[in-house]
Amino acid sequence: MGRLSVAFRAFFAALFSQEAARRLGAALSGQLPPTSRERPIRQAQPAAPVRSDALSLLSALQREARFVDFVQESLESATDQQIGAVVRDVHRDCAVVLERMFAIRPLLGEEEGAEVEVSAGFDAARFRLTGNVAGEPPYRGKLGHHGWQATQHELPSWSGSRANAMVICPAEVEL
Repeated sequence: MGRLSVAFRAFFAALFSQEAARRLGAALSGQLPPTSRERPIRQAQPAAPVRSDALSLLSALQREARFVDFVQESLESATDQQIGAVVRDVHRDCAVVLERMFAIRPLLGEEEGAEVEVSAGFDAARFRLTGNVAGEPPYRGKLGHHGWQATQHELPSWSGSRANAMVICPAEVEL
């Protein structure tokens, strides 16, 4: 259909139909939402991250606490004293990494074993009920574990190449 024909049709449609005039006005001002016959304009999808946050965390735990080395090491022939000596350092250094990146704090302030109340409408992400769960909330029971929550989330950004995004720890070569 030629432009002149479209112009005449648009003119007469707007002249005789208030709805057509509204839609033409919106189209001319660039505000017309797509109809079922039109394809919506696809928004550009953000690029997938080159490296997952999980690998960044694992890399930091390895770099600063030798966590992967410890977990991957066979402990079959090690004595309890040898394991204990290593665990003390790994434990301390992992705690430093987690504190810096997540500032982990108890979810509830009460001590384990204290009586607590779980109100109606509680969030299952914050409370896991165990034992004889019956009836309707509020529930009263003994706190078995206070839970943990991150009060921040600050993982390092990956600045390496896509080819090395899966590397947790570089190989060390002594010269």
